Amino acid sequence: MFLVLVQIITMILAVVMAVAYMTWMERKIIGAIQNRYGVKHTGPFGLLQPFADVLKLITKESFSPDQVSKPLFRAAPLIVFVPAILSFSVIPFSYGLWVSDISVSLLFVLAMGSLATYGIVFAGWSSNSKYPMISSLRSTAQMISYEVPLFLSLIGVIILTGSLSLKEIVEYQNEHMWLVFPQFLGFVLFAVSAVAETNRAPFDLAEAETELVGGFFTEYPSMGFALFFLAEYASMFLMSAVAVTVFLGGWSGPFINHFDGSAKVVIGLMYFVIKVYVLMFIFVWLRATFPRLRYDQLMSFAWLYLIPLGLFNIILTAVLAYIF
Repeated sequence: MFLVLVQIITMILAVVMAVAYMTWMERKIIGAIQNRYGVKHTGPFGLLQPFADVLKLITKESFSPDQVSKPLFRAAPLIVFVPAILSFSVIPFSYGLWVSDISVSLLFVLAMGSLATYGIVFAGWSSNSKYPMISSLRSTAQMISYEVPLFLSLIGVIILTGSLSLKEIVEYQNEHMWLVFPQFLGFVLFAVSAVAETNRAPFDLAEAETELVGGFFTEYPSMGFALFFLAEYASMFLMSAVAVTVFLGGWSGPFINHFDGSAKVVIGLMYFVIKVYVLMFIFVWLRATFPRLRYDQLMSFAWLYLIPLGLFNIILTAVLAYIF
C-alpha cells in the first residue's frame, strides 16, 4: 500500500513538473519560430519562469463574481484536471514501470477523457455569463464530435492486437512492429482528433479571444484558472502518451531487448519520454504555424471527413486481418 502511494505521488509530481516546463518549452519554441527570444529573464535561459508563474497564481486573490453558482463553479476546474491526471496511472512508461495495470486500460483513458466535458459545461453554465456559456457549449460540441473519430481510430489497433490493455499493446509492438505502419490512417485520425480534443490551435475555438474573451474560464481567477491551464497541458501530455503507447511502440525501441533489469527500465523510459516530447513539439509547431479555423469548418471536418475515414479504416483493417 505504501509503495503504491509513493508511486502515485511520484507520478503526480512528475506530470505537474513536466506540464510546468512544457509552458517554458512552448514559449521558447514559438519565440524561435517567430524570431524572438521568448522567456529569458527569470533564471538562466528563463528556466525559473514556471516557478514564477506558479507563485504568482498562488498568491493572487481568489474570488468569484456574486452571480455564479458557487458549488459547480468551484468544482469545475477539478472535474477537468483530476481525470487528466488519473489517466496517467494506467500508462506503461517503461518495462515494468506503471502505477496500475488493468485489462481495459485503453477504455479507462478514453472514459476519463470524456469526463472533462462535464467540467467545461459546469464552468460555462455556473459562471452565469453569456460568453463563458457560449464557449462551453461550443467546446462541448467540439469535444463530443472529435471523440467519435478519436475512438474509431483506435478500433483498428484493438482488432490487430486483440486487447484493450495498453501494456499488452506495447508488448505486441515490441514483438512485431510499431502499429503506426499498418495503422497509419488511424494514427493520422488520432493525431488530428487529439489536437481538437485538447482545444489546441488551430482548433482552439473554445477560447477564441476575438469573440468569446477567454472562453469558458473567463470568470476564473488565480488557482481556478491555473487548474484549467494545467489540465490543457496535462491533456496534451496524455494524448501524446497514448499515441506513443498505441502507435509508436511505447517504451520499445532499437536494441531494447538486449538489456535486462533496471537498464531495460531506464532505456525504455528514455525512449518513451523522447517520443512524447517529439509529439509535444508538434503540438507547439501547429500553434505557431496555422491560423484558427472557423467553427463551421471545424465541425464539418469531423463529421464529413474524419468519421467516414475512421469507419473505412475499421473495415479495411478487419478485412486485411481476416485475409492475412
